[in-house]
Amino acid sequence: MVIPKLHYISQGNSPEEHLENIQKACSYGAELVQLNLKSNSKDTAGISEKKFLKIAEAARETTTHFQTRLIINGDYKIAKTLKADGVYLGPTDPCPTEARTHLYTWQSIGGIANTLQECETLLDKEIDYIRLGPFRETTTKANTPPVLGLDGYRAITDVLKTPIPIIGVGGITTKDVAALLEIGIVGVAVSTEITRDFNRIRQFNQLLDASSTAEQRHTFE
Repeated sequence: MVIPKLHYISQGNSPEEHLENIQKACSYGAELVQLNLKSNSKDTAGISEKKFLKIAEAARETTTHFQTRLIINGDYKIAKTLKADGVYLGPTDPCPTEARTHLYTWQSIGGIANTLQECETLLDKEIDYIRLGPFRETTTKANTPPVLGLDGYRAITDVLKTPIPIIGVGGITTKDVAALLEIGIVGVAVSTEITRDFNRIRQFNQLLDASSTAEQRHTFE
């Protein structure tokens, strides 16, 4: 399974704005976008499961047109229904092991970790990549765990030996990429920096060398 090195996490003040930003990200060359809506999220309170599915269908239509991968945040059932490329599961979402039993074998599962122990726990749960963060403070999410910074990342990557890709997340900018790659982080998940300027996608891709021949390759055992 090939995991792209740059993940765009959608942002917006409404579901429609999320869709607009996903379309922009695709048109600027994003290889993977994550629909960051959840029917049970405080940020999108009032969105029914039916509307969530409708928005996800629209996102799928856009990403299919651009041949961009689509990841659904938090809902593996919708990911399966739409035949999205995968699902991203946070700490309050269903267990990745449970999701794996429902998804197609080709669909990816990502998880989030903040500590070495959380990384090791995820490795036992059939995930395809780990997002490690937050790298720095971010305003896109409330109640975030402690900021890791470069030293925190290094402390984990020095010990954690795994072929599973580790993706940095949380306030990451283009200026951070070189240092992150040096310590073993293979990619980044970005929201605010790209939403402010979608040209950043090209810059991130160049810095990550995220061409199809240079992607992190991971075979799911």
